Amino acid sequence: MTTTTLAVLVPVLPFLGAVAGLLLGRTAPGFVRPLAVLPTLAAAALAVTVAVRQGGGAGGGKAALDAATQLTPTGSVPIDLALHIDGFAALVAVLVGVVASCVQIYSTGYLRGDARYSSYAALVSLFTSAMLLVVYSGDLMVLLVGWEIMGICSYFLVGHYWETPEARAASLKAFLVTKLGDVPFLIGLFALAADAGTFRITGVLRTVAEGGLDHPTLVALLLLAGVAGKSAQFPLHTWLPDAMAGPTPVSALIHAATMVAAGIYFIARLLPVFAASEAALVVLAVMAAVTMVGSGLAALAQDDIKRVLAYSTIGQLGYMSGALAVGDRSAAVFHLISHGAFKALLFLGAGVVIHAAGTNSLATMSRMRGLPRRIPDAYWTMTVALLALAAIPPFAGFFSKESVLVAAEHAALDESAAPGAAGWTVLCAGLLTALLTAAYATRLWLLAFRGHGAEAPDHGKQPVSMSAVLWVLALPSLGFGLTVGYLAEWFDGHSLAPNLTTSVLGTGAGLVGGLITYGCWRHTTALAARTPMGAVTMHPHTEPALTEAEAIGTHTATYGSISAADDPADPGRLLLGPLHRHAASGFHLDAVYHRLFVRPVLAAAELVRFLDREVVDTYVRGAGTGARWLGAAVRRAQTGNVQTYLSALLAGSVVLAIAAVLVAAGA
Repeated sequence: MTTTTLAVLVPVLPFLGAVAGLLLGRTAPGFVRPLAVLPTLAAAALAVTVAVRQGGGAGGGKAALDAATQLTPTGSVPIDLALHIDGFAALVAVLVGVVASCVQIYSTGYLRGDARYSSYAALVSLFTSAMLLVVYSGDLMVLLVGWEIMGICSYFLVGHYWETPEARAASLKAFLVTKLGDVPFLIGLFALAADAGTFRITGVLRTVAEGGLDHPTLVALLLLAGVAGKSAQFPLHTWLPDAMAGPTPVSALIHAATMVAAGIYFIARLLPVFAASEAALVVLAVMAAVTMVGSGLAALAQDDIKRVLAYSTIGQLGYMSGALAVGDRSAAVFHLISHGAFKALLFLGAGVVIHAAGTNSLATMSRMRGLPRRIPDAYWTMTVALLALAAIPPFAGFFSKESVLVAAEHAALDESAAPGAAGWTVLCAGLLTALLTAAYATRLWLLAFRGHGAEAPDHGKQPVSMSAVLWVLALPSLGFGLTVGYLAEWFDGHSLAPNLTTSVLGTGAGLVGGLITYGCWRHTTALAARTPMGAVTMHPHTEPALTEAEAIGTHTATYGSISAADDPADPGRLLLGPLHRHAASGFHLDAVYHRLFVRPVLAAAELVRFLDREVVDTYVRGAGTGARWLGAAVRRAQTGNVQTYLSALLAGSVVLAIAAVLVAAGA
């Protein structure tokens, strides 16, 4: 097969698997799991084949793969069904295929016995297909189709446990917030196509190179609004922590390879458009800095293990946005791929931990001992992933995060075309976030795996399908960074080698953050040993391993009741001090949005309801009442007496005659 044919099959196979899974889910349930796993695995294998054949695309000395056919004549700007596969697209597609395959395999064990598994698996396949369409698409309108399908799939997948109010609210919030960003995003795409005269990515980039954009700042800012929503960047990031109400494998997919990765990949694809406006780059740098630091502080105060990882994802996406703000898409995509591997591992490992502990609460886990012995696979692989997250060498996160800091340093020292202000903003925020990242990664590891108290419950052995994929993802988390030299041809031939200054500063910040957190944990653990068990309140498990009632009964009887808000064993309380309460609530941004947007919208809706009920309905009811009264009056006049009718006719004739005489006299 030609490379073009293979590339077309990559997004098509998961789509066909989704359709077949939906059609056969009820009639032939035995085929659901193979239809979920095999097409996704095949797509991953084909994506690897395409990447190897491309050999890095334009960056490796080969031309990027471009193929197109006109989708429909529009009469103005044409829309083409086009492929544009360079080194970045080839590698990101491999990431999507591998992570989606691991998620599908993991889900066969995690959601065993779930009555809605067939629809879940089909939606995951459709989600994967949509992201692959975004990655390979060479036309912005076709890319937009994949972009929107992902938003719809996320709504259903986040709300998979629709029986719970948290899941329903989270799915609706994710959908509305991302759609809020998509409105200016769509306007920006039309404005970009109007300036370039085409939706083709190659045509847009050619127009930018020739200086043909009339409004680069306006277009870039409109597109950034959509990226902020989809990739959970400040100020539209609030949907992502709440999306943890969905199944853990869905969280892994959204955070590692789809949805949030789409926005970063989009900017990387069209970076020259954003680089045409220094103002847009500075805005992106400030947005990235606020996102990084704010999410790092919030992660230190979360009790739910999945919310810690959610805020971690927001922070790492901030690193990627920061790399793009200083004009280095190679560093951004390198960190995107590296982060995808270890973040998928962290979420899937967290699913095993939740399954074993029967709770999402780190405070509760801190009162258990022996979890590492119950789940050794999750313990060791999550340790590797947390080291990668904390950017400790030689793990993958060190090399990718280092590439971002190097790019920021070059911009700060005016060694690149990016604004110096953007460089200094990203560099300072990146170093501070490195400290915070190591701090919350250390806190999570200590609370989850170094608990004190009663023995951890035994909920049975984890399915092999859940444990095996952890080791598959541990390999790139451990060794992906060591392949920097080989992968350079996929990254525009751009060197991603570490820099001594930023390596020392970044690693030093990470070590300081980890050591301080460990010291605080030793202190708080000693304090907790003197605190009565009943002084705190428990957070029950909401995943399918136990029912809520079983979880509450098990943990209240065994561990007492525990709450992160008052848990004296939490080092985050000591680290953040008075800031802890604000960080735990995400710095009250949801409350601000509720007052600024939700309340006015609800008030406007109430006003419309009042006007509809009291004004519009009054006219409708009045018309009916008037007709009824008129009918009643006419009915009363129908007496059946002929003399009455003749008298009325005579009186009417007299009145008409008098009126005629008066009119004639007046004339």
